[in-house]
Amino acid sequence: MSHLKSRDIDNMSQEARENRLIELREELLQLRAQQALGGSASNQGAYKATRRSIARLLTKMNGNKE
Repeated sequence: MSHLKSRDIDNMSQEARENRLIELREELLQLRAQQALGGSASNQGAYKATRRSIARLLTKMNGNKE
């Protein structure tokens, strides 16, 4: 799954952001499970990128509530 850039998030509707957030959280859950089961070190990059994408989405979503 591709990770998000700030400009990609700006072009999304609110509903698309919420759906993408759900998908990213599910992906993060899977990565955590792989890591707990002794997954390879190559998953660290995907884990970090997924966390950052979630943070970007939440920042943009919370910024629009003002």
